[in-house]
Amino acid sequence: MKKIEAIIQPFKLDAVKEALQGLGIEGMTISEVRGHGRQKGHKETYRGQEYQVDLLPKVKVETIVPAARSEEVVNALCTAARSGKIGDGKIFVSDVAEAIRIRNGDRGDAAL
Repeated sequence: MKKIEAIIQPFKLDAVKEALQGLGIEGMTISEVRGHGRQKGHKETYRGQEYQVDLLPKVKVETIVPAARSEEVVNALCTAARSGKIGDGKIFVSDVAEAIRIRNGDRGDAAL
């Protein structure tokens, strides 16, 4: 099993959810997060005062998938989240040793 974490632009969330649901991926966790990469934020003006916004709003989408499907999920995420501009985000893939469904004790892929 693989855990796929995608940090994306907030306006791309609906497209990413649709892409995952189109692949039959039903379980996902979505969190509102803040951060920056190479872009290092930007400057804004409020009531005549300029200030640095260095933590930008992002959305983190996490899902666990069978290892055999991880590449197709990553490709769908890349396609759905890409705008072609700086700050589109990152995808991280890591191994998951075990998954257990609390309700009935299912383990492994059956718990997904």
